Amino acid sequence: MKFLVFGDVTGRVGREGMATALPQLREEFEPDMVIANIENIAHGSGITPDTVQEALGWGVDVLTTGDHAWDNTTGTSVLNDPTIPIIRPANYPDGIPGRGWIVVKSGAWQIAVINIQGQVFFKNDPANPFQAIDDILKQPEIAGADIRLVDFHAEASSEKRAFGWHADGRIAAIWGTHTHVPTADAQILPEKTGYITDLGMVGLHDSVIGADTSGAMKRFLTQTKHKLTYDGTGGAEIGGLFLEIDPSTGSTTHIEHVRRVLT
Repeated sequence: MKFLVFGDVTGRVGREGMATALPQLREEFEPDMVIANIENIAHGSGITPDTVQEALGWGVDVLTTGDHAWDNTTGTSVLNDPTIPIIRPANYPDGIPGRGWIVVKSGAWQIAVINIQGQVFFKNDPANPFQAIDDILKQPEIAGADIRLVDFHAEASSEKRAFGWHADGRIAAIWGTHTHVPTADAQILPEKTGYITDLGMVGLHDSVIGADTSGAMKRFLTQTKHKLTYDGTGGAEIGGLFLEIDPSTGSTTHIEHVRRVLT
């Protein structure tokens, strides 16, 4: 099976970039399933019903998120809607809006997509992601899936790398999101798990991780807080991953980082 996976879709430029690039990438890679992280889809922070519907209109099969999933209160209803294929990090307490994984069918195969958040450098405090994935993999619907995939939404590259080794052989593929900057370490680990530390983002190319440069520069130049905005104009960069996975073994056979800059 072939999968196209996209990093954090950020703001208007990210949405426009996906709408433009995805049809072209579908033609190039012919994926069986498309997955995208949309925690920054609504002006760089959180989700809304309208932006989620826009993402579904691209033909994305599963939507993942991260620590910003709950930033926009209008998105809570979306997270709680069982008819929408959207998930949030699984390692949060019971009662938090949303679900941490989803199992979808593609042809004859059951595909489990799991969302996990790291702990290092985060202000909030999710449960230990290493213990969480151990527990989730014991769930009958996850254990029974033919392919298991993880969006590991984390800040520290060391935590992401360690998580990859921890889950090697038990997950078909793990990709990192959150930092918006792609890494050059796409690889198949020894036990055949596909891995990359971060996909990058889908957002404004001439930016600071998707935000307009002015606010970010003021933060660093003045050491005071300035609001980040996402109103810039220009081309988008597309950060993603192409995977080929053997569903009979649940192992990655090919992994390729995908990066495009639209003008």
